[in-house]
Amino acid sequence: MDQLSDRIKSLPSSATLAMAAKARELRAEGKDIIGLSLGEPDFNTPDFIKEAAIQAVNDNYNSYSPVDGYVDLKEAVCLKFKRDNGLDYKPNQIVVSTGAKQSIANVAQVLLNPGDEILLPAPYWVSYSAIATLCEATYKEIPSSIENDFKITPEQLEAAITPKTKMIFFNSPNNPSGTIYSEEEYRALAKVLEKYPDIYILSDEIYEHISYGAKNFSFAAIPNMYDRTITVNGLAKAFAMTGWRIGYIGAPEWIAKACTKMQGQITSGTNCIAQRAAITALTESPERIQFMVEEFKERRDLILKLLGDIEGFQCNVPEGAFYVFPNVSAFFGKTFRGKTINTASDFAMYLLEEANVATVTGEAFGNSNCIRISYAASTEQIIEAVKRIKEALS
Repeated sequence: MDQLSDRIKSLPSSATLAMAAKARELRAEGKDIIGLSLGEPDFNTPDFIKEAAIQAVNDNYNSYSPVDGYVDLKEAVCLKFKRDNGLDYKPNQIVVSTGAKQSIANVAQVLLNPGDEILLPAPYWVSYSAIATLCEATYKEIPSSIENDFKITPEQLEAAITPKTKMIFFNSPNNPSGTIYSEEEYRALAKVLEKYPDIYILSDEIYEHISYGAKNFSFAAIPNMYDRTITVNGLAKAFAMTGWRIGYIGAPEWIAKACTKMQGQITSGTNCIAQRAAITALTESPERIQFMVEEFKERRDLILKLLGDIEGFQCNVPEGAFYVFPNVSAFFGKTFRGKTINTASDFAMYLLEEANVATVTGEAFGNSNCIRISYAASTEQIIEAVKRIKEALS
């Protein structure tokens, strides 16, 4: 252990992956665990995408792919950005990576020096802070709460900026809260950032298609933010392609070039078959995946109704993604079945051990009063899980 680098010793394990591993462990012991911890659609990849992958295999796509992605895939990404986001990118501004997580890590590695600061509106996805740590940067949380729908204000942003601030990460629709920033809200935050031309914005839009009425707005669509914004997206969530590992960025060309250089020394080009399938996924109309979004909306409404029957759960109404992020601080200090709950981590562990339901502590997402529950599960599993939670807390 002592021979390990300081870098790896300072890196936390992913809380979502750790909870999923613990759930698998308990299942192996014969326990009937319902997993609501992972952000993974429970749908199969749509057939039209699978057929494109099979065609690529039959067409003998088996050689190394270009580091930054096939040109025709990058052209498809540009078309998608124009169609869905009103963003004009050229293929030389696009880099395709092994999942949006690698896209984010690439951007952080090429822009951050040790001691630089990232601002993280909280709650935020667990890997943002870990990626900052890997870059030897520091990160500062900008808190929000359920009362203001987990959104930060321009005043909070202004107060958080220091001379060391180099980047801010936005994520809308948000993981874990499901919150979506409106165009008006993003423009108000951009007004603050106008005064600080050396701060770069990473806009993580991986859940853009999973929204329930609220329109998703891209930060880079604000004209004077375009040259400072890196738009990150991918195919995992909306297309039920988590294991295919395809993410991409649209960025100023000099940043895209740097990310290609970085990726060239780490993974090189992304899986060739997944890239060919991604062309089909991106060029087809988003209407083709709307059936999944409608199903997620039904599940959201169901889980909110069921959790609303448990005294102590305080939920907002998420406008996108497939998570609820209830405030469970009403349970802190209480004892159930001989176990005292003092933190969100205690609460999540209690639900795993006593209700056989896997969730994730909000502490991992920068909010110590909440837990994240994924409703990317069947209706039957959601009903059974909340029933078990209710019994464990009665």
